[in-house]
Amino acid sequence: MPAYALGHFHSTAPHPDLVEYVERIQGTLDPYEGRFVVHGGELDVPEGVWEGSLVLIEFPDLERARAWYASPAYQELIPLRTPHVVGDVVLAAGVRSGYHPSEKAEAIRAAPA
Repeated sequence: MPAYALGHFHSTAPHPDLVEYVERIQGTLDPYEGRFVVHGGELDVPEGVWEGSLVLIEFPDLERARAWYASPAYQELIPLRTPHVVGDVVLAAGVRSGYHPSEKAEAIRAAPA
C-alpha cells in the first residue's frame, strides 16, 4: 500500500541552506524508493483557505516513509530546512488498490456514537 510524506509549508525565507537541502533531498529518498509527486508549484484551492506551498512524496509503503524520515541522511538535512521554512510534515498511509470509499462509510456507520 503506498504511503506519502506531505509537507504544508506556510512561509519560506530564501537561504543558501535551503538550496542545499533541496539539492540533497533526492539522495535521501532513493534508498527508500521515494519520489516527488508534488514539489511546490501552482495550487488551485476550490474550497477553504490554503496558504503556502505543498510537497507530496510517495513511498511504496508507510514503513519506508518512516524509515526515510528517521534515516541519518535525512535527519542531517532537517536543520538546513527548519530555520528557513515554517510548516508541517505528515506521514500518511495511502489506500490499497481497489479501495472504495464505501468501506470508510461502513466504518463510520459502525463506530459508536
